[in-house]
Amino acid sequence: MSTFPKGRDAWGHGGDAAGRGADEADEGERLSRDELAALQLTRLRATLHRAYERVPFYRQSFDKAGLHPDDCRSLADLALFPFTTKSDLRDQYPFGMLAVPRPEVRRIHASSGTTGRPTVVGYTEGDLSTWADVVARSIRAAGGRPGQMVHIAYGYGLFTGGLGAHYGAERLGCTVVPASGGMTDRQVRLIQDFRPEIIMVTPSYMLTLLDEMERQGIDPRSTSLRTGMFGAEPWTQEMRREIEERLDIDAVDIYGLSEVMGPGVAQEFAETKDGLHVWEDHFYPEVVDPLTGAVLPEGESGELVFTSLTKEAMPVIRYRTRDLTRLLPGTARPAFRRMEKVTGRSDDMIILRGVNLYPTQIEEVLLRTPALAPHFQLRLTREGRLDALTVRVEARRESDAGQREAAAAAVVRAVKEGIGVSVAVEVVDPQTLERSVGKMKRLVDLREA
Repeated sequence: MSTFPKGRDAWGHGGDAAGRGADEADEGERLSRDELAALQLTRLRATLHRAYERVPFYRQSFDKAGLHPDDCRSLADLALFPFTTKSDLRDQYPFGMLAVPRPEVRRIHASSGTTGRPTVVGYTEGDLSTWADVVARSIRAAGGRPGQMVHIAYGYGLFTGGLGAHYGAERLGCTVVPASGGMTDRQVRLIQDFRPEIIMVTPSYMLTLLDEMERQGIDPRSTSLRTGMFGAEPWTQEMRREIEERLDIDAVDIYGLSEVMGPGVAQEFAETKDGLHVWEDHFYPEVVDPLTGAVLPEGESGELVFTSLTKEAMPVIRYRTRDLTRLLPGTARPAFRRMEKVTGRSDDMIILRGVNLYPTQIEEVLLRTPALAPHFQLRLTREGRLDALTVRVEARRESDAGQREAAAAAVVRAVKEGIGVSVAVEVVDPQTLERSVGKMKRLVDLREA
C-alpha cells in the first residue's frame, strides 16, 4: 500500500476539500496510526534532506552536531537533531531560512517584531495549497460545512491569522466575510445583517464584540452564530464557558503559529471539545522539558516543539514554540494525537517572589468570580527590592460597590490559596480597560519605569 494519501505527492499536495460530503474525512484523516507513522518518516527524512541541502543554517547546525539527514532512521531519531529557536529565525532575517529561490515564494508573512527583528516566513504555491487544506480540515472539524458563511475577524496583512483562515474557508466551500480586526460596531452590524454561522477571531476580541452587542441592546444569543473558532492566544475552559453561555455557540480552539505554518496546525473537534488534534501528516509534534530539552513521554506537560513535514519554502526542524501543553491519544481522529489546550507560554511566566505563575491562572480565578467581567490586565511593579503584581479587572455592570469589594477579596484569597502568592486586586468600572482587536496584552511590566 502506498505511504502517500491518494492523489498526493511526498509534500502532501493535490486534492481539494471543496465539495466533500458533510461528515467525510479527507484522505489523510483516514490513515491508520501505522500508515501515518510510515508517512511521517518518509516526509521527515525528505524534509531533513531538503533543509540540509538548501538552507545553510541547517547544514551548519547539523554539521556542528555531527549529524546528517541519513542518521534519521526512525521517528525517535528526530530527538538527536538540534532545536530551532525564534532567535535563529531572527538572525537569518529576512530570507536566510528559505529553501527555495526567492522568486518561487508566492507570499510572505512576518511576526510583529515588537521585541526585535520580525521572523519572516515564505510560502510556495504548494505551501499555500497545503495551508488551505489544513484550515479547511480544521473548519470542518469545528462543525463548519460548505455553503456556510464565515465571519473572519482575525487581522489581515503580515499576521497569518486573517489570510490563513480566509483561504481555508474558501477551500472548504464557505462564503467568507473578510472583516479583519477593528471597527467593532461595524462588525456587530455585519453579523446582524449577513447572519454568518461561524466566526473566527481571538477569544479576547470575541469578548469585546459581545460587550458591543450588549451595548447596542442586542442579545448575543439571538444572533445567527453557531460556531466560534478561537485562537492566536491562550484561553481557558472558564473563558470557553463564558463565551458559550453568552453567545449560545460551540466555542472551539484552533492552534497555529506563523513559524510552522499559521492557523490550522491543530484543531479541536466540536463533538468532543477535549483538546486539539494535531494534523500530524503535516506537522510532527514533540513535548520537551523546557529546561533540559529532553523529549517527554506522552501525557507529561512541557514545551511544544514542531517539525514541518510538507513545507517547501521554509521547512522548520524542531522549532521551540514556547507553548506549554502535553500530548494525549487521539479521540475524534484516533490516528492523530491531541495536544491539551495551551496553558501558557514559557516566556509569559511571571516569577513573583519565587513563585511561578501564568496569566491564564489568574484568568481562571477571575472567571469563577461572578461580580467580575473577563477583561483584566496584570501590572508588574517593584516595591523596594520586591516585585509586586496588581490585577486590574473590570466589574460586571450589574455589580454594586459591596459586591466589587467582596469579589476583590475573594480573588486575593483564591490566588494566595491556589497559586501561593499575594497579589493586589483593583476592580474598575466596566469599559475602563483598553479593548483588544487582536491578541490581548495581559501583562504590563512597569518595573523598569
